[in-house]
Amino acid sequence: MKAALIRELGTLPEAAEVDDPVGDDVVEVVAAPLNPIDIAVGRGMHFSGHPQLPYVPGCEAAAAPSDGLGVSRNGAMAERVAIGDAIAADVPEGADPAVAGALGIAGLAGWLPVTWRAPVREDDTVLVLGATGTVGQVAVQAAKARGAARIVAAGRNAELLARAEQLGADASIRLDDADGLVEAFRAAFDGTGPSYVFDPLWGEPGAAAVEAAAPGARIVQLGQSAGATATLTSAAIRFKQLSIFGHTNYRVPPAELTAEYQRLVETAVAGDVTVDVEHVPLDDVPEAWQRQADGLAERKLVVVL
Repeated sequence: MKAALIRELGTLPEAAEVDDPVGDDVVEVVAAPLNPIDIAVGRGMHFSGHPQLPYVPGCEAAAAPSDGLGVSRNGAMAERVAIGDAIAADVPEGADPAVAGALGIAGLAGWLPVTWRAPVREDDTVLVLGATGTVGQVAVQAAKARGAARIVAAGRNAELLARAEQLGADASIRLDDADGLVEAFRAAFDGTGPSYVFDPLWGEPGAAAVEAAAPGARIVQLGQSAGATATLTSAAIRFKQLSIFGHTNYRVPPAELTAEYQRLVETAVAGDVTVDVEHVPLDDVPEAWQRQADGLAERKLVVVL
C-alpha cells in the first residue's frame, strides 16, 4: 500500500510503498491531519519517543486518535492503518472527512477548554491567544457560541487575525510587541483586562495575559508554542485571586472525549463552527510537512487518501 514514510529522524517523510497492516483492527484511511506532535515525533523530540525506523507518521486519522498511533507504532498517513487502542468515534452524517479530521486533536484542543474544562460564561470577556491557528480559531467560535460578552483574538499574522474576527472575535491584537502586551491586553477590555484567557502559547504572551487579567479571571493553559516557561508574579495571582486550569485532550475521559468530538462535528455540519482546511495529496506530504514545521501553514493541513 502507499504511505508516507520517515526513514531517519529529522528528515522529511516521502511517499513510498509499505507492507499492509494485519489484524482485525485495520481500517481504510480517508483523511489524516498533520499536527505539531507529528513533527516532534519525526524529529525525535517527543517525550514518548518514536516508532522503530522506518515508520509511517500520523498521530490521528479522522475520528481516531490514540496514545500510540504514530508515536510508538506506525501512524495514519497511509491507505490503511491498524488503529489498535485508538479512541474511535462515529463521524456525524454529512461531515467532510477532512474537516472531521481537523476537528480531532486540533479542534478539540480549541473546543474542550471553552466548553468542558472551564466553560465560558455569558458575562465573560475572553482573550484568545494563538488565535491565528486552528486551535485558537475554534476557541473563538466556541466562546462566541457560549455567549461571551467580548472576545479578543491575539496572534502574529494580521491576515489570520482578520479571519478570527470574521469567525466571531470582536477585536484583535498583534503579539509582535512583547514589551507592550500587558497594556494592550488591558486596553482591549476597557482597561480592566480579560476575565477569561485561552492560552496555547505560554512564554511571554502567557505571562502578559496573567499580568493583565481582571480580578477573579480564569486562565486555561494548554500549550507552549511561545515558550516552555513563563515568569509570573505572585502578586498578580494572589491579589487578583486568579484561577489557572491546565488542559490536555489526553486527560479527558474517553466517553466524554467521544461525546464532545461528535458534538463539535455536528456543530460544524450545522455551520456554526468553521475550520479552514487544506487538502494535501499523499505525494505532497514532504512539502506540507516542511510548512507545518516552519509555522507557515495558514490552514489546517489534512492528508487525504
